[in-house]
Amino acid sequence: MDPRGRVVTVDAAVLRDTGEHGPAPEPMVAKDMVRRSLPFIPLVLLLAGGLWGTDGVASAAYATAIVLVNLLLAAFILSAAARISYAFVMGAALFGFLLRLGLVSAAVLAVKDAGWVEPVALGLTLIVTHLALLLWELRYVSISLAYPGLKPSPKETNAR
Repeated sequence: MDPRGRVVTVDAAVLRDTGEHGPAPEPMVAKDMVRRSLPFIPLVLLLAGGLWGTDGVASAAYATAIVLVNLLLAAFILSAAARISYAFVMGAALFGFLLRLGLVSAAVLAVKDAGWVEPVALGLTLIVTHLALLLWELRYVSISLAYPGLKPSPKETNAR
């Protein structure tokens, strides 16, 4: 809508050519996931410490760092691809996933024989943290073209 309240339609090619995309929603969502995970990280570390001791804490911390970097890297790859073309986004989503899966595997394989690694704590934290963050963030993501990215707070919607 324009300032007068009229509905305005714009071709996506025009937006791409003029650079009027607005803020990329991918980094916004990824940063929100990282922000929302921070209060729960100590709980994960306490649980891992209670079950596996200091090796469990170190493994859970390492796995949590891998998860957060993975989510931020996914957002960066997709937002960079979105500035190029829609087809590039699809390729970046597929091949970016494969690249990130390889990076996660390499990060785990690099420390698998280290003395401080508790394999069960590392694996469980990797899997559960990925799934929990993605499912938790579903509550805050907007499935609307009017508000791509995060849902506006009720305060923001009432102000408009």
